[in-house]
Amino acid sequence: MFSVYAAEPNPTDPLAALVVGERPEPRAPAGWVPVHVTAASMNMHDLWTLRGVGLKPEQYPMILGGDATGTLPDGTDVVVYPVIGDPAWAGDETLDPRRTLLTEKHQGAFADVVVVPARNVLPVPVGVSTQAASVLGTAWLTAYRMLFTKSGLRPGQTMLVQGAAGGVSTALVQLGAAAGMQVWATGRTAGKRALAQRLGAHATFEPGARLPGKVDAVFESVGEATWAHSMRSVRPGGAVICCGATSGAAPSADLQRLFFLQIRVEGSTMGTRQELADLLAFVSHAGISPEIGLELPMEKAPVGFRAMLEGEVAGKIVFTR
Repeated sequence: MFSVYAAEPNPTDPLAALVVGERPEPRAPAGWVPVHVTAASMNMHDLWTLRGVGLKPEQYPMILGGDATGTLPDGTDVVVYPVIGDPAWAGDETLDPRRTLLTEKHQGAFADVVVVPARNVLPVPVGVSTQAASVLGTAWLTAYRMLFTKSGLRPGQTMLVQGAAGGVSTALVQLGAAAGMQVWATGRTAGKRALAQRLGAHATFEPGARLPGKVDAVFESVGEATWAHSMRSVRPGGAVICCGATSGAAPSADLQRLFFLQIRVEGSTMGTRQELADLLAFVSHAGISPEIGLELPMEKAPVGFRAMLEGEVAGKIVFTR
């Protein structure tokens, strides 16, 4: 079947490991279902897989793509939940020590067909396109959990989104605005700041800029480049919610500020199946249109990968079949 896959790990030149070609069509074991892919979206995780992060060399070739929509054999349009865990695990799937994501242990969704456990598909809600739904399973689910499960924010409070042009960050801006938060965002360029305002941010700032006041929560995915600013920007007793560290993972912890101002720092990874179901309902009811910065046929996947590698696209990159 048609597939977009990582042939081998290549830490220094990840795009050299990217292949658009044929791979064997998967068979669905008992309790799993085949999903005929309609649309699939990119994440930084796909570039990490090309670089060899998190996989052993013997796990290649690996079909890329953790987020997708598609159809079941009975014609039902579904969204794929990309967290695959231990069937015996009960509770929050993100805490399952044996959990994995599509493209880590199991082949991904940049293909004609992807197979997943039957519980890992949810219906596409009314009023949401398959392209829009295809971006929700990782970046938007991560943002939803950060905002509604982890931060403790209430409508009317102020949130700061660092680096507001990425997939998680644009989702945070859109979700926060729809939920009644006062949304502030930082962006490295005037274009990225303008995008954040178009998506609902009430004010935007250059990275590191002095803000008009302290915020109730900061949402971090950048890491070293913005961490000091995040710690300075949050009010006493406020929260910094972190889901990533794209610019580096070892900033100063600023422990004196942390304990003296009683700042809560909390990590967040992905989300639960129930949180994805709630997110799908919220996007449908609120009429939110997730920001898609680039949409391409899957045959042109290398164009999308290069755009992500070079940071040329704001919002999500979607491939269609």
